[in-house]
Amino acid sequence: MRAVTWQGPQDVRVETVPDPTIQQPTDAIIKVTSTAICGSDLHLYEVLGPFLDPGDVLGHEPMGIVEEVGSEAGDLQVGDRVVIPFNIACGHCWMCERQWFAQCETTQNRDQGMGASLFGYTKLYGQVPGGQAEYLRVPQAQFGPIKVPEGPVDERFLYLSDVLPTAWQAVAYARVPEGGSVAVFGLGPIGQMSARIARHLGFRAIAVDSVPERLAMARRHGIEVVDAASVDDVTGAIRDLTDGRGTDSAIDAVGMEAHGSPVQQMAQKIVGKLPDAIAAPMMKVAGVDRTAAFVGCVDAVRRAGTVSLSGVYGGMADPLPMLRMFDKGIELTMGQAHVKRWIPDILPLLTDEDPLGVHDLETHRLPLESAPHGYEIFQKKQDECIKVVLAP
Repeated sequence: MRAVTWQGPQDVRVETVPDPTIQQPTDAIIKVTSTAICGSDLHLYEVLGPFLDPGDVLGHEPMGIVEEVGSEAGDLQVGDRVVIPFNIACGHCWMCERQWFAQCETTQNRDQGMGASLFGYTKLYGQVPGGQAEYLRVPQAQFGPIKVPEGPVDERFLYLSDVLPTAWQAVAYARVPEGGSVAVFGLGPIGQMSARIARHLGFRAIAVDSVPERLAMARRHGIEVVDAASVDDVTGAIRDLTDGRGTDSAIDAVGMEAHGSPVQQMAQKIVGKLPDAIAAPMMKVAGVDRTAAFVGCVDAVRRAGTVSLSGVYGGMADPLPMLRMFDKGIELTMGQAHVKRWIPDILPLLTDEDPLGVHDLETHRLPLESAPHGYEIFQKKQDECIKVVLAP
């Protein structure tokens, strides 16, 4: 089959790799019909190379049709149309019983000190072949796949794999009070959907970005925006909009590659050029993340507010503004999305009325063979690219 493989920093290629096969009774094989490039994939593209091997298959936002099932794949049947959550969970362990699916004890990577395995996401998370491919082996298929109705297009349901539950959890974890406000830093796909979900739930959403097309997309959905490129003080602008107090909550939808952290940006580039044997341990103990978005959240949120962190970070010793956080009494929440926990809330909204605007997120649909181009324009924010969907 053809699949998107990592070959080195800023070097992904579509290559022929072996077709996946059933390896465990709880496995299934799906024929991928749509698969997206995630902002987290860009971390692999540039920063997290020390935890990848050349030839690793990328991607964790797939959906498709079930082609084959193992003997213990539950009620999953050949021909089912399914979306595959990005985290791999069993559904029955101690963590899963409490709906902490991103910490599943069956698929935890204890040798790395990390949580549940993820599709297409480094040695830290199991090095499981990903979904930017023609076919995908799905472990724990008795629980993971989300069955969705038949239909002419995938876009309505595709984002159940990651974007929608990650954004929903970001808002839930933000603990916005009734009638309250939330600042969303970053208007990539997660930030766009976080702001839309907040507004749908009746909250005031104020979003921050500097890319014109991202700001324009947010405005189309009734989101107030602060253009970081046109104001001298972003958090001051947010306070001006909120009686000088700041928003009740803030969401960091950017993560480790935020703009405005030149020292950490240089550290990322230096570490990325080191041999893996040196770079991987350094990533685990060094402060290499660009924390401008997180610091912005800390500044923008009111005292006794909540900061919800959904952007991916990779450094173990990043400097944090602890005095400011402690003095303001900020609650900090974070973590990988527990995808299936939020599906019952989200699925009823994927209707013809489309209240979350899922059909207005994809900006580029490309054939799988054009994945390298998709990665490049997404990473460089070229051609007004916000979300890339690949069609195998």
